[in-house]
Amino acid sequence: MSDSRLLSLLSLLQTPREWPGGELAERLGVSRRTIRRDIDRLRALGYPVDATMGADGGYRLVAGRAMPPLLLDDEEAVAIAVGLATAARHPVQGIEEASVRALAKLEQVLPSRLRYRVRSLGGATVPLPAVETAEVDPQRLTTLATAVANRERVRFGYRSNDGATSTRLVDPHRLVAAGRRWYLLGHDHDRGDWRIYRIDRIADLRATGARITPREPPAGDAAAYVRDKLYSTAPTYEAVVTLHMPVTEVIRGLGEVTEVDERTCRLRTHGDTLDWLAFRLLGLGCEFEVHEPPELAPHLRVLSARLNRAAGPPGTPAP
Repeated sequence: MSDSRLLSLLSLLQTPREWPGGELAERLGVSRRTIRRDIDRLRALGYPVDATMGADGGYRLVAGRAMPPLLLDDEEAVAIAVGLATAARHPVQGIEEASVRALAKLEQVLPSRLRYRVRSLGGATVPLPAVETAEVDPQRLTTLATAVANRERVRFGYRSNDGATSTRLVDPHRLVAAGRRWYLLGHDHDRGDWRIYRIDRIADLRATGARITPREPPAGDAAAYVRDKLYSTAPTYEAVVTLHMPVTEVIRGLGEVTEVDERTCRLRTHGDTLDWLAFRLLGLGCEFEVHEPPELAPHLRVLSARLNRAAGPPGTPAP
């Protein structure tokens, strides 16, 4: 038996759904008889795999039991789940969607007592939000991630920019973390076209159970498509700034950074408001010169005057 095939089979079964034997065989490029032998091998290793009767037969990993050889004690399992939930709520560049997929798999197999501990800790913890960050419920993300993996249609209520609400029936394609927000790229069943949804505006989300036929999105790269659509429909500013800071000290993910010399670098970044650009630049804690956009320098002068008035005349004692 191929160890890599066994790991691939286990990875598929960890997705919370029932897998027909024929679909598993097609995914892994083997016969159904080989799938049955591999399932028996997983059971021998201690993985709780249930089978259902029928013409095609189906397999699923039972939730709430131990999963050797993934040897985690209760504290480790809780720590991992909380860490993944935190990463899902506050995306980290490069691991956003992976953290959601991993959380969905882990919640599928956590015993009920540990799921209760994870949710209790999450409910008792209040993170300090970033400025203008739209918080997203991790459970909503895991539900959507599962629907994407299962190729399952979802229904939800949606609030648009102007506050209007509607019910959407959507074939989900990908989750995209873009800056301070999460988005769903999907094909709207009723409108017959691709749509981008802000996940913090989704409510009453539920999977319908209806399987969908995968569609090719308008662009091969979902993240690039979402980025281009957002930039084309929302007011955005491209800023070009010289920072008096070594390039190695600039925050990762801030934008495109090129070195000028060992103490200076050039930053090219985007923002949907001038206030957001000003906040990010002032937060760097270094001197800088603005080259673009032309609106940013006057906006910084207005902010500077406001701060000077708030501080009071020179020599004013602190309260």
